[in-house]
Amino acid sequence: MRMSTGARYRWIAGVLPVIATLFLLFPSLLLAQKDENPQVASLLKQARDEAVKLSRDADDMESLTRSEVSWESHAAMLERIKEHVNDLGKLAEKMETERGSASPWQQQAIDRMIPLMKDLASNTTAAIDHINQNKLRPTAGDYPEYLKENAETAHELSTMISDFVAYGQARAKLEKLEQRLEIAQK
Repeated sequence: MRMSTGARYRWIAGVLPVIATLFLLFPSLLLAQKDENPQVASLLKQARDEAVKLSRDADDMESLTRSEVSWESHAAMLERIKEHVNDLGKLAEKMETERGSASPWQQQAIDRMIPLMKDLASNTTAAIDHINQNKLRPTAGDYPEYLKENAETAHELSTMISDFVAYGQARAKLEKLEQRLEIAQK
């Protein structure tokens, strides 16, 4: 079936506004915020609590380099650090699984956590290897630097996760207030 030139122009004139409307609406659909994933919010709170414990233990671990304690004391403290790092790793795996359904700010929190956790795992492994090879002189070589870096990274991770959790709580409070006051969203 062939269309006449006039019919073709009328068809184009009818379809063009629909296409233009789709182009105008599509960017707003892309910018629409995903709702916060409650599972990720809960995992972030757990990660915050674990990171706070890690930060405290990392400080204690670093202070061991300034005292005359046995290599066994260093090894025991490193084991606690390793457990915290492993627990955070498990939480991060769960968050990665939920990442696709997380809100953009939650995705950003996950993305920022991972490199810091990898640094912690790497430094902790290096410190454990050092202790295993230098039982007579546990604080020699690069060991104090591994512990210092771990303490700094643990503080950074703890602060960052705490800030994201606080941000999520503030957003939730704001959304409740907006609903209560019936403030329209743009």
